[in-house]
Amino acid sequence: MTDTRLLPATPEGIAEAARLLAEGGLVALPTETVYGLAGDARNDRAVARIFEAKGRPQFNPLIVHLPDLAAARRHARFDAEAERLADAFWPGPLTLVLPLGDTPVSPLVSAGLSSVAIRVPAHPLARQLLRAFGGPLAAPSANPSGRVSPTRPEHVMEGLAGRIDAILDGGASEVGVESTIVAPGDPPLLLRPGGLPVEAIEDCLGRRLATGGNAERPSSPGQLASHYAPGVPLRLEVLRPEPDETWIGFGATGGPLNLSPSGDLVEAAASLFHLLREADRLGQPIAVAPVPERGLGRAINDRLRRAAAPRP
Repeated sequence: MTDTRLLPATPEGIAEAARLLAEGGLVALPTETVYGLAGDARNDRAVARIFEAKGRPQFNPLIVHLPDLAAARRHARFDAEAERLADAFWPGPLTLVLPLGDTPVSPLVSAGLSSVAIRVPAHPLARQLLRAFGGPLAAPSANPSGRVSPTRPEHVMEGLAGRIDAILDGGASEVGVESTIVAPGDPPLLLRPGGLPVEAIEDCLGRRLATGGNAERPSSPGQLASHYAPGVPLRLEVLRPEPDETWIGFGATGGPLNLSPSGDLVEAAASLFHLLREADRLGQPIAVAPVPERGLGRAINDRLRRAAAPRP
């Protein structure tokens, strides 16, 4: 059993997090999307510990986090379309699935595939830690596999205390849902909607994204049919909840637990996982009001559908 420490957002805290990672330890780091469970992407044992701590299936790939595009180019092969997306949206909540580059990472990271999922996070603490560590960090969401993703350090502690070495405290995540995942190609594939609206990516590329991905054999994170799940049943598109249900509203629809009383999809994305946790604590089935299927609403609805899917 590991004594999980909460590290402050100070130079000393960052240096201690980097030291733990260099020794093969696991550190939850804040990103603008959700908290990630970081380990040295080059170290087979550290990556195996990520899967062990999360209880994550080893056929499910991990995202590699790097401080900048120059570092990313060493670990993946970029074509012109990938360069255009990286220039437009990095640092930020976009993950690109690209052919593996010349600098190796553990094969556990890519689940034995010839591609790697890679991104440059925007959170200043994440970027400072990446620079202090000086290498690639594999970092899926810092929660038990399949459960609600963490957007605050206390969420990480609730799910992983005793399984990881430390949490770098960056407060609440700003975006609140995981990164959008795209595989450039012909056609470019949307593998997971997320914190970067699909419309912005399509505007950048000048063409539409096709939908890709396989829940049986994922080519990127976030494709399992049942994922992000609370411990109680979840019902969607609910305008009138049952008496025994906890209702999560949106806009003018709903009660005290509301993703965004003003109907703001950015606010709704940022509060989604926190409100799912709050509702889960009440121990009753959860009902969620309709959320528009546009902009960040696509990512919100994707997470809600996976959370409501039958459990394996």
